Amino acid sequence: MRPWTAMSVDTRGTRAVEQAPAVSALGGVEAPAPTPNPEARATSARASSAHVPGARPSSGAVPSAVSGYRPNAKYVLLLGMMCALPAISNDIYVSSLPDVARDLHSTATAAQLTMTAMMLGGAVGQLVIGPVSDRFGRRMPVLIGVALHVLTSLLCAIAPSIGTLVGLRVLQGFFNAAASVVAMAVIRDRFVGSDASGLISRLMLVIGIAPLFAPSVGGMIAGQWGWRGVFIALAMFGVALWVVVWRRLPETLPAARRRDGGLRTAGRGYLTLLKDRHFVALAIMPGLGTAILMSYVIGSPFVLMEGYGLTANQYALLFAVNGIGLVGGAQVNAWLVRRVAPIRIVRVVLPVSLFFTLVFLAIAVAGVGGLPLLLVVLWLILAMVNFAPPNASAIALSRHGEIAGTAAAFIGATGAAIGGLISPLTSLLGGDAVAMAAVMVGAATAALLVLALATPAYRRDGAWSV
Repeated sequence: MRPWTAMSVDTRGTRAVEQAPAVSALGGVEAPAPTPNPEARATSARASSAHVPGARPSSGAVPSAVSGYRPNAKYVLLLGMMCALPAISNDIYVSSLPDVARDLHSTATAAQLTMTAMMLGGAVGQLVIGPVSDRFGRRMPVLIGVALHVLTSLLCAIAPSIGTLVGLRVLQGFFNAAASVVAMAVIRDRFVGSDASGLISRLMLVIGIAPLFAPSVGGMIAGQWGWRGVFIALAMFGVALWVVVWRRLPETLPAARRRDGGLRTAGRGYLTLLKDRHFVALAIMPGLGTAILMSYVIGSPFVLMEGYGLTANQYALLFAVNGIGLVGGAQVNAWLVRRVAPIRIVRVVLPVSLFFTLVFLAIAVAGVGGLPLLLVVLWLILAMVNFAPPNASAIALSRHGEIAGTAAAFIGATGAAIGGLISPLTSLLGGDAVAMAAVMVGAATAALLVLALATPAYRRDGAWSV
């Protein structure tokens, strides 16, 4: 394989321009790449020579990402399953929440905390594992993390109390973060801008399979072996994922680009990110999208099964139908990013999402149309969820390719923390459709406010012009 060569980012910050070999070890084929003009090459050289705390010097230009590379379906599937591990760990378990509350003599709110705990553990895990992957490469952290996911899943299966289960779920979320943060860092190692947005949207197709099938599979497993059997299944899935990662995931961060140092270097990396107000604004948006999704995932079993009387099978079917909306939205976004700048998509989608959540709240309060109309609007809300997060994430990552693992960890941790803190409000506000809708409206409003406050700064920067 010939070495990767230089790249640059155009003035809109949406697409990489590179010189790349014809074949990549990643399992895909690279399309012919345009030759960058001298000005673009000079811009890239200045960017790559910028000081990064703890970065190792390199004798030559080592690009952080390329465009025109087309990963094959197996590679997309692998990255998708890595990204989906946290979602699968929640979605396969969600239909068991009422059983967990009864079996462990607890409340519905305490049972929901087992899901929130995993998200908060994931937030901390990403902050730790991201810099670790910048220091030691991508393969080692994910292999260790998935192995420990298997161990914590087995321990969850024998948890004697709700408190123990909550604690173990924190650890499970921490270790699951290795898979998701490394997958995002791998994407940034090879892609920027609209190329990254398109790939992330393709990954959403894989990630979207979790809502389609995980609750049904989890319900069937729980029906046969109880909710503890669900965690045995998660352990088995972890074993399979570990084997595939070990055999198929290449190392995308060469030694020359790894960062020396420990906690101090990691802290400097996070400080660099926090000083970039554009990055911070974009990193917040996926978290607010996650809050909308998780308020549905956590609240819907009680709203629809206990509030509207749906059976477990009916709920699983409805969850699958809504999963189609999630997948469909992701694929439409993947098509759009090849034609429209990602930041434009974000600016259009957020107001539309807020409108749908307001309609959902009005229906829930007034009771107009009953359950059918409520479900239609809910489907539209979920279909919009996968537009803003991949685009905002891709644009944010393109700003800090030299610390891709740390940047991916910051985005993932922010998303998990915001989603984990906001989504339980559904149960705290009453656990009904009105409460779920109110949380969605709040998250959508916050996302639009973040965008509105950041827009003037974006317009002054050529990378953000529309």
